[in-house]
Amino acid sequence: MDDFKNTDFTALARKQKSIQMKMRLLALAHFQDGKSRTQIAQFLKVSRTSVNKWVSAYLNEGLSGLQEKPRPGRPS
Repeated sequence: MDDFKNTDFTALARKQKSIQMKMRLLALAHFQDGKSRTQIAQFLKVSRTSVNKWVSAYLNEGLSGLQEKPRPGRPS
């Protein structure tokens, strides 16, 4: 949890090329600032469920938890 307080999510978001990853990192930056998950969802114009998943994934697995997971099914 100490790592969460010392991480600069905004700087990490600026370096990302993936829009999805930028959104996840910005959500964590707002969460770090003390915003509620509902406020974050409204600000980023995403569902609160998505914000909950991103925050939980980071708290459980760190930055690797935010990476895109392989999609199930046959590749296109």
